[in-house]
Amino acid sequence: MSQYTLTANVRTELGKGASRRLRRKNEQVAAIIYGGEAAPQPVTIDKPAFYKAIEDEAFFSSIIDINVDGKVEQVVIRDLQRHPYKALITHADFMRVDATHELTLNVPLHFLNEESCKGVKDEGGVLHVLSNDVQVSCLPSKLPEYIEVDVANLALGETIHLSDIKLPEGVTLVELSHGEEHDAGVVSVSHPTVSRDDEAADEGSDESSEDKGEE
Repeated sequence: MSQYTLTANVRTELGKGASRRLRRKNEQVAAIIYGGEAAPQPVTIDKPAFYKAIEDEAFFSSIIDINVDGKVEQVVIRDLQRHPYKALITHADFMRVDATHELTLNVPLHFLNEESCKGVKDEGGVLHVLSNDVQVSCLPSKLPEYIEVDVANLALGETIHLSDIKLPEGVTLVELSHGEEHDAGVVSVSHPTVSRDDEAADEGSDESSEDKGEE
């Protein structure tokens, strides 16, 4: 069962003028549902519920139930179009899902034990998150809300790559299907970088100490 349910209505008025009128009313968001064997369906979505849903990271990696005039369709969100300078969503794209066919979707990474990471806590390194999400392929029923990456034992100078991630059963990483050269790092621990300002401050401190010594 989906944890997200949106209410929508079939959209009969199309075009830029209709979209502007819809935004002026500020009650609904224009969207389209496509994919599968059915024809693309323009709809309008209840704005308050939709805006609340997109505040949740999990919304973008979940199966969503959209109730369109009493008929429920299962979809995933594919794209959001935003106003160039206002905090408004101007259009949303949803793709139908089929329980018997795998889908491809970006899923967020959650990094565990950052504060107790060996390379940071014991060796004075700095943790660098290189990727916040990964692209996975799986059946809709296997779609994870997020994937955990434990960095507790990550030492200074080490990197966790895509191939090191423990995946839920039935889930594969799309990047790795393209070959070993796509086995990118997702998180690493490196030595702290010293800025020029810090170097200058250190040099100034050293010179000051030398002057005092000469006196």
